[in-house]
Amino acid sequence: GRPGETAAVRRAEELRDAAPTSRHNSMDVWFVRMMIPHHAQALEMAELAPDRVADPDLRALAERIRASQGPEIGMMRGWLQARGLSPDVPGHDHGTMRGMQSPEAMRQLAAARGAEFDRLFVRMMTEHHQGAVQMATDLLKVGADLTLSEFANSVATEQAVEIDRMRDVLAQ
Repeated sequence: GRPGETAAVRRAEELRDAAPTSRHNSMDVWFVRMMIPHHAQALEMAELAPDRVADPDLRALAERIRASQGPEIGMMRGWLQARGLSPDVPGHDHGTMRGMQSPEAMRQLAAARGAEFDRLFVRMMTEHHQGAVQMATDLLKVGADLTLSEFANSVATEQAVEIDRMRDVLAQ
């Protein structure tokens, strides 16, 4: 059994022949449905960087975000699809999620160039990443799906490191 549950003893043949089941709960589903648009906005910000950023370290960081979060969106969509679940949340305003940037802030970022872009990008992406770290940490407390727990741990760890890197770049 899971931690805190009674253990069950089964013959190896029973386990080998059993259909794989994925335990998940409503919080797992909510996390995935929220993280897809959250990642999508991070991608939108990162895609602005190549033509606007001044610091080559931030350009590299933006490329890393693009290279990691695009495939992660695919993984999350696949997770939902494998369970016959829709990625949509009717009536939910994703703009109210932790770290999500307003349309006006996104317009300001798109209009900025050079050092101004760098400053806005770091501020906005730091807030955005902090929101994702909190979402991931929340899931780790209540989620049931092992794959999502591993993913949430990865998100929390990698994005915390990226926050530190961005702050270091601006401090130079």
